[in-house]
Amino acid sequence: MSVQQAEFRQVMGHFATGVTIITTHDGQGQLFGLTANAVCSVSLEPPLVLVCVDKEAESYPALSASGSFTINLLAQSQEALSRRFAKSGGDKFAGVGYRIGDNGAAILDDIIAHLACVARHRFDAGDHTIFVGEVLQLAVSSEENPLLFFRGGYRNLSA
Repeated sequence: MSVQQAEFRQVMGHFATGVTIITTHDGQGQLFGLTANAVCSVSLEPPLVLVCVDKEAESYPALSASGSFTINLLAQSQEALSRRFAKSGGDKFAGVGYRIGDNGAAILDDIIAHLACVARHRFDAGDHTIFVGEVLQLAVSSEENPLLFFRGGYRNLSA
């Protein structure tokens, strides 16, 4: 039985996920970023996380070259920021507050939390690469509710 891409997308859309912005750099100071929800914790010892990145993503070459990335966990008030980083082209960082983490990637302002990582493993996964990163730096910055993605749209937690 063959699974159709549209059906697969529709079914997976019923799995609620958090929304993140993955930031990276090209090793020469230029910053890149993309919106991602394919993020998962992997191990406590050592602390490992994974992110799945489309090989066609504008940020992919920089992430592959630098081997470092930061997962910025978005707050429910940051839907516009998520949409900005989901599009290709333009200077995504123009007017966005951030600081540079220990791994050279941007830690965005006003996020819930961040995990700054260095890639320890890479796995080919169809049209994506799975980057497994060791967490070098992390912090919780806010107790605001997270931005969620479910059934093809942004959602918020309801109490």
